[in-house]
Amino acid sequence: MRRVALALFGTIAGLVGLLSFKTHPASVASPPAAVSTTGSGTDSSSTSSGSASTTKTVTGSAVDTQYGPVQVRITVRNGKVVSATAIEYPVNDPRDAQINAYAIPVLEKESAGVTSAELDTVSGATFTSEGYLQSLQSALDKAGV
Repeated sequence: MRRVALALFGTIAGLVGLLSFKTHPASVASPPAAVSTTGSGTDSSSTSSGSASTTKTVTGSAVDTQYGPVQVRITVRNGKVVSATAIEYPVNDPRDAQINAYAIPVLEKESAGVTSAELDTVSGATFTSEGYLQSLQSALDKAGV
């Protein structure tokens, strides 16, 4: 009987301790400066003076994800991506902002020099990664890469 009472008391004490545990709010890093809530960008094309290379800036389609739309703008020179910028991605929720603050720069960096959207997804940011890659492929298709 004494063991039962001790086990019951221990269980109750453990539950009270567990339920009263307060976590600290996660610190949220601010998203990169390239954040835009509008998807309306102009696409442009220019030819560098004195050379035959053509530089195109193309915006991919906005891709709806479970947490919000993701859209990518790329600059292509000589058939390769020289820069990629996520112009729209989820930041409304603090957790979205935290995840995308580290995922978006990784995806943008990995996009430089590619000719297809066959990149790895960022661990912990699967939905954003998949939306980014679909929008990147859309931009590559529009650029004729």
